[in-house]
Amino acid sequence: MVSVGIVGGTGYTGVELLRLLLRHPQVTVRTLTSRTEAGKRVADMFPSLRGHTDLEFSDLDLEQLKQCDVVFFATPHGVAMQHAEQLVAANTKVIDLAADFRLQDLEQFEKWYGLQHSCPQILKDSAYGLTELNREKIKQASVIGNPGCYPTTVQLGLAPLLQSKNNLIQPSSIIIDAKSGVSGAGRKASLGMIYSENADNFKAYGVAGHRHHPEIVEALENISGQKGVFDSIIFVPHLVPMIRGMLSTIYVDLTDEGANTDLQSLYEHFYKDEKFVDVMPANSSPETRSVRGANELRIALYKPQPNKLIVLSVQDNLVKGAAGQAVQNMNLMFNFAEDAGLTGIGLLP
Repeated sequence: MVSVGIVGGTGYTGVELLRLLLRHPQVTVRTLTSRTEAGKRVADMFPSLRGHTDLEFSDLDLEQLKQCDVVFFATPHGVAMQHAEQLVAANTKVIDLAADFRLQDLEQFEKWYGLQHSCPQILKDSAYGLTELNREKIKQASVIGNPGCYPTTVQLGLAPLLQSKNNLIQPSSIIIDAKSGVSGAGRKASLGMIYSENADNFKAYGVAGHRHHPEIVEALENISGQKGVFDSIIFVPHLVPMIRGMLSTIYVDLTDEGANTDLQSLYEHFYKDEKFVDVMPANSSPETRSVRGANELRIALYKPQPNKLIVLSVQDNLVKGAAGQAVQNMNLMFNFAEDAGLTGIGLLP
């Protein structure tokens, strides 16, 4: 059995992570921390977990965390990097669900997150945790930077095009029109997140610049092996009045070679062995509710014009977009079956 610690157990991502790990056949959750709820029973705060755990929240105790095989950080940006070096020295693996280990470009990290990175060498040796595209490095890593939710939909939506040996798209033409449920903003008291501000409302945000933009650019450069060609992509996120779910509509211009390629077959072949990526039949319309609660991302393709492609990519932002992908990464790090603890089916209605 693998011993697990979770730092930051009261947020949506933290409790989703706990929900998944409690049913994992090879995991024991040893400690769950909270700055504000230490001593409180987890099931008292989250009634859905009654009968499934007797855990209590505790203060962050680094010595206790060092006794774990792996520690997940479901915390604000900047927390994991304060503790990663000591945990790695104690042979404890680290999976960070915030941004501390996502960007290798320190200048971009400091610009977008307003933080100076406290362990650049650990960052350099870490692995970016987009499971389907980075398995071998994840298996060998001690520290994982779990991808952002929007970047997950974009990378998996575009990877077959970018890893093709053929020149299929014009990178500078990419437009990403993305929507997320309000849980993507976290579990916190904020005027912009209250019911009366979001119900019957739909809005764009971060139009002038969003911190997932540099992550998307860096990731697409790594996938394609091309530098500097994605700087002009457009990424606009939107807030949708629902709790869970994320849909990215990605518009790309095809080259002549791309226009003459069977892109449906390309995607189906690329993801044919993936448990958690579903390429739907051509001209399908994937819905966010079809993946609610499941660690699955669904993709559909449209060609409205000979040289235009639309990629639709949907996921549950708290599962495949966060906690589920983190568990996938843990499974790889400990040589478990990749779907261990992750076989739940999406909830309908």
